[in-house]
Formats: sequence, C-alpha cells, structure tokens
Amino acid sequence: MSFPDRRGNPGSSCAPAALDAAECALRRLLSRDDSPLPDLEAAAAADPAWPMPHLMRAGFLHAMLDPEADAEAVTHLALAAERMARATPRERAHGQALQALHEGRWEAACRIWDRLLIDHPCDALALHCVHHWDEVRGDAAALRQRPARVLPAWDEADPLYPHVLALYAWGLQENNLHPQAEEVGRRALAGGASAPWAVHAVAHVMEMQGRYEEGSAWLRQHQPSWDARSRWAHHLWWHKALFRLEAMDIAGVLRLLDTHLAPATLHTTASRVDGAALLWRLHLIGEDIAAHAAALVEAWPETGAGHCAFVDLHHVLALLAAGLLPRAEAWVAQCAMRALALEDLHRSNHAVAREVALPLMRGLLAHARGDADGAVAQIYPLRGPLPRLGGSQVQRDLVDQTLLAAAADGSERALGQALLNERGMARQATPLTRHWVERLALPSEERA
Repeated sequence: MSFPDRRGNPGSSCAPAALDAAECALRRLLSRDDSPLPDLEAAAAADPAWPMPHLMRAGFLHAMLDPEADAEAVTHLALAAERMARATPRERAHGQALQALHEGRWEAACRIWDRLLIDHPCDALALHCVHHWDEVRGDAAALRQRPARVLPAWDEADPLYPHVLALYAWGLQENNLHPQAEEVGRRALAGGASAPWAVHAVAHVMEMQGRYEEGSAWLRQHQPSWDARSRWAHHLWWHKALFRLEAMDIAGVLRLLDTHLAPATLHTTASRVDGAALLWRLHLIGEDIAAHAAALVEAWPETGAGHCAFVDLHHVLALLAAGLLPRAEAWVAQCAMRALALEDLHRSNHAVAREVALPLMRGLLAHARGDADGAVAQIYPLRGPLPRLGGSQVQRDLVDQTLLAAAADGSERALGQALLNERGMARQATPLTRHWVERLALPSEERA
C-alpha cells in the first residue's frame, strides 16, 4: 500500500520511513539550514523502488547552476526513470519538469510545476523548485503570484507554513511591494519560527530602502538562524557586507571579506557569485581588491562557460576586478560561442545570453579598456531587459553602480545624475550614494 505525503499529496512510497526522511529533506530544501542529501539517501534506502528521492536529488543538484553538479543530476534522473512504473501522475510530472530542466528548457519546467501547484497547492516540492527557477529566470511576477495562489490552501499549523509565507514575502519585495513584504516576512518569523527566507526577504527590503544600519541590526538579530551550517551563511554575510558598504564602512566590509567571504571559503557557484559581486562593488569605488579577486579567480574552475548567463557575468567581474582583461575577453568569447551554437539554441539560457548578458559583458570589457562612454552606450539600453538575467534587484544593482562609475569616468555625467535622481526617489540617501554624488560632481581633469 502506498501512502500520501504529510500534506495529502499522492505518492507511491510504501515505506513510512522513506516518507519521513523525504519530509526532512523537504524542510531542509525550503529552509536551507543544511544539506538535504543525507535525508534523501536515507529515503532511497528505506524504499529503493521509490523515484522521488532521486528526483529531489536531481533538482537540488540542477539548482546549483554548476556543470559538474548537472552531470551528477543526470545519473539520478536515470535512476528515477527506472523506478517510474508505480509512480503517481504527480510524481511523473515532477520527473517531466526535471527532464525539461536538464534539457535547458527552464520555462517548460516552470509550466509543469505551475500546473502541479494548481492541482496540488500544498505540493511544497513543486513550490520550492518553481520558485528557484522563477528567480533564475528573473520572473518577478511569478515569484509573487505562485505563492499567493497556494497560500490559502495551507494549514497555518503546518511546520512548513512559515517557509511558504517567506517565499511570498520574497515575491512581494521583488515586485517593490516593500511594506507588504516586510509585514509578511515578519509574520513568517512570529513565535520564534526559523525561516531564513523571511530574514532574507526583509533584509532585501531594507537594502532597497537604504535602511543600512537597521539592516545590519536585523541580520545580527537573526544570525542564529542562518549562521554555521546553514546554506544561507555566505549569502547573508554578503548582505551584511552590502549594508556596511552602503555606510561606506570600508574597513568593516574588508573584515567581513577576510573572515566570512574569503575566496578559499567559497566552494559553491552561488557563494563565488556573491564574492565576485562584492569585490566588483569595491573595485568600482576605487578600492584595491585585485589580490582578493585573483584568489577568487584561481579558486573558480574555468569550465562551463555559457552554462548560465548570470554566473558567466560574475565570472567576468572577478576577472576584471583582478586586472585579468585578456582572460575576461577569452571567457566572453567562449560564452558567445556556446550561446550561438546551433545545436544548443533551444536552451533558455542562450537567448538571455545573446540578448542581455553578452552585450553587458562587452560593455564591461569596454570600460576595462578605458572606453567609459562606450561602456555606457552598451550597458544603459540593457536596464529594461536586465531582469531576464535572473537574480534579485539587489544583485542586479551592480549594473547601475557600474553605469555610475562609467559616467564618472567619461563624459556622461548627465546620465549619472539622472540615475542618482532615480535612486534618490526610491531609497534614503546613504553614504554610498553621497560617494557617487561627489564623484560625479568632480571636474573632468580631477576625475582623470
């Protein structure tokens, strides 16, 4: 006899121990408090014929945006396919979504998960997966809409309910609904619930509003829920560094860089992206971080160019911050070759690479060669389609900061002032904003 999961979603496992282990893995996926892999191994051992532990593992590996992890995911997709004979339609749909993901058809995978959520609104795995890939695709509307559609079906007593609320808070803030996002994020944490996604969402609100001291205090208050083993640790230390950078507390940023974000500690693609983004921001304001950037580059395998446009961009940022222009040019050329390969044209990533990432990286190369006005001409028109690159608004803000630097280095000071006007209408003035005001106001001979 097969059993449903704890939310009544139909499944094909005949072993309660396997269901319990899969539930633990699901909680870890949603909370990111530790790796789900030991629990998934336990689930597979308790019910060797059940495909879901292998599907969950494949999804976890694909989400790393790493070619080597993708290769391991293929093994688990094959193991799941061998176990589909007794699978339910819901489980088969998960398999179809992950197969589409493996083929690079991200939108197709999200459509399958969306249908699953319509039929099974308490399918936490489907919500977790589609939420991740909505962010990778930069689909802000979906980040808000999908959690909103399913939340009313959830029991507030469910242990996973705070995590679902946190995903909704995240979607609200990515749509600039900041007061609502903060309210929902704080509600997710009410009663002492541990929901790091909610901590993250509220931190983003504070960053987008220029509340840098409050943001630092917020992360410090909730640090026990995300420090140590949590897969949030590097990213939320990165946010702590951004708050210190907003305060122009460069010594504080460098302390965090050396203690919590040192290149030798960044072992995942996501953490290396964070490291590159922080180093680039420091580079833009004139800090000499070339040695840090070079250490990051050497720790970052130069394989998989063209695999993910968002990652490719950050690899270029690390190379340029390290002063390695020829290697950056070679990386961009490899990305272009992959994005233009006929046999790969169906991949969702490649359209984004051709239309957004490659022009952006070429603009970065122009700036590195000393052509500040050429960089502005390349990068400024990309602000509209930039969300397609993926990531959050806070992550993509480095593009505006790059434009401010290029405007200050060249003749486009009016554009720089326009960008600062836009920034000032959205957030409080901060020391970092004042840095850009002063830099743009300098006469050209002093800027040289």
